[in-house]
Amino acid sequence: MRALARGGYAASGVLHVLLAWLAVQLALGQSEGQADQSGAFRTLAQAPGGELLLWAVAVGFAALAVWQLATAVLGVPRSRHQAGERIKSLAKGVLYGALAVTAAQTVQGSGGSGGSEESVTADVLAMPGGRWLVGIAGLVIVGVGVYHVVKGAKKKFLRDLAGTVGPVVVRLGQVGYIAKGIALGVVGGLVVAAAVTADASRAGGLDEALHTMRDQPFGTALLLVVGLGIAAYGAYSFARARFAKL
Repeated sequence: MRALARGGYAASGVLHVLLAWLAVQLALGQSEGQADQSGAFRTLAQAPGGELLLWAVAVGFAALAVWQLATAVLGVPRSRHQAGERIKSLAKGVLYGALAVTAAQTVQGSGGSGGSEESVTADVLAMPGGRWLVGIAGLVIVGVGVYHVVKGAKKKFLRDLAGTVGPVVVRLGQVGYIAKGIALGVVGGLVVAAAVTADASRAGGLDEALHTMRDQPFGTALLLVVGLGIAAYGAYSFARARFAKL
């Protein structure tokens, strides 16, 4: 299971490299699909031998989900912040499980379609107090984005690694976490905007966030930088597959 979980970090590397490629294509006006996880999985499925690799990605994410959920139940050895670590592991387990399901659905020809974020947001907005729930969710996503930026800038990701890594891995982690944090911050901002305006169409996932970046002044350059940063996170994930504390 530990070996399969390390494969999950490698799967994360594959996913983020593909996301970076889609972001760069979007910046250059050459995008033909969604620049999000579903689009990345579909791109992989269409490559030679892509279906086999996509199954491997699905297994890796599933194993990493099981590992994180087990950590949420059993706790983290020698940690003085068990409650926080358990909650974080639970959230990661759910996320990796969702990625495993999406990858498996894609290889079977039933990958996720666009518009799901908007439909979910619309359902929540229709609930009593829905605007508050959506707004809180958006702020949480923004908070996760800020957390990634701080984790990258202060090199806190090194706590996730065992042993000593080279300066290249450190720089990849710094750039990658900051770029991913910026993208998540934009996603959260879109969700907050949907809550403020009570307009579900304002919400969106990564694809909508990258389009929003591109449409800003100097947006093409910004999107290229973020895309390269996401690629750096992908490269860091490959290193994490080797050095992660498990």
